[in-house]
Amino acid sequence: MTAHNYLRRAPAAEYVHERYGFCTAGTLARLAVVGGGPRYRKIGKWPVYTPEDLDAWAQSKISQPVSSTSEYASK
Repeated sequence: MTAHNYLRRAPAAEYVHERYGFCTAGTLARLAVVGGGPRYRKIGKWPVYTPEDLDAWAQSKISQPVSSTSEYASK
């Protein structure tokens, strides 16, 4: 059995912001409703996130390196 370090929404947003430079608790809350956010679980009524799920989601939002904006149009 794997032990997880579950983060509530505000610490989860802080984790992503510190590591990747983007994210707020409000963004995580909105994405939990509309979709497109990181996977989460609930402990009672509280949504919780694992660092692994937060990392996977944040990395999926970051593009590959490019040297010109025209490279985005060809992808």
